[in-house]
Amino acid sequence: MISDDLKAELLDVGLEAARQAGALLRDGRPADLAVAATKTSPIDVVTEMDIAAEKLITGILAERRPEDGLLGEEGADAPGTSGVRWVVDPLDGTVNYLYGLPSWGVSIAAEYQGETVVGVVAAPMRGETYHAVLGGGAWLGDVRLSCRPAAPLDQALLGTGFAYVQTRRAHQAGVVARIIPLVRDIRRGGSAALDLCDVAAGRLDGYYERGLNPWDLAAGDLIAREAGALTGGRPGEPASGELALAATPAVFASLQPLLDEAGAWHD
Repeated sequence: MISDDLKAELLDVGLEAARQAGALLRDGRPADLAVAATKTSPIDVVTEMDIAAEKLITGILAERRPEDGLLGEEGADAPGTSGVRWVVDPLDGTVNYLYGLPSWGVSIAAEYQGETVVGVVAAPMRGETYHAVLGGGAWLGDVRLSCRPAAPLDQALLGTGFAYVQTRRAHQAGVVARIIPLVRDIRRGGSAALDLCDVAAGRLDGYYERGLNPWDLAAGDLIAREAGALTGGRPGEPASGELALAATPAVFASLQPLLDEAGAWHD
C-alpha cells in the first residue's frame, strides 16, 4: 500500500512539472510555430513545443525521482525500479495549440504498482490546475470538485473527440448521429484531459471517446473519479483505448449501453 507521504511527494512533483511545462508552452510559443512531425496520419501532428515540454518534464522527474519509470507521448519510456511510473502528455490538444485555440493542457499522472494514485492537469490558458490523489478527492486549485447532480440523459451535455484516421472518424460520426438526438447536445473540445476535468468540474455531464492512449487518459480519469464520476469502457471493462467513458453516475448508467450498442468501441 502506498503511504500518504509518498502520495504527497508525487503530487508535489507532478504539480511542479505541470506548472513549469505549462509556463513554457504558454510563454514560449513561437509566432511561426510549425508541425515538427506527424503520428497516425498527416493531420495528427507534433510540434517542437510538444517535444520541448516533454524534455522539460522528464528532466524534472529525473532530478526529483530518478528511480521512477516513465511513459511519455513523445517517446520517453523507461521501466524504473521504485514501483512508481509517470504517465505524461506534455501537450494534450496539440492541434488547438497549433491554431492558437486555448483548449490545451499538460497532463501528468503517477502510478504506483500499476494503479494511478496522482493526477495533475494544468490548463494555462484557463489559468487553472486540476489535481487528484487517490482517496483524497479532486481539486481545482483549493476548491474541491464534484460532478453535476443526477440528470436524465436527454438533459445531458456530453463531450467527445475524433481520431485523425479518416476511416475511424467516419464511424465515430455515425455514433454521434445516433447519440445526439438522445441528449441535450455534444461538444468537441479537442483535449481529452480537459474534457475529463470538465466532467469533474460539472461543466459536462459526460464524455466519451475511442482511441485514447494512456497519457491522454491517466490523470483526467482519476480526477473525474475522485469528483464522483464513474469511468469505464465497454460494460464491465475499464476505460481504455477501445473506449473511454466518464460521466455522472445517472448519465453513465444510461450512456454506456447506448455507446456499446452503437459500436463506439470499434471502427
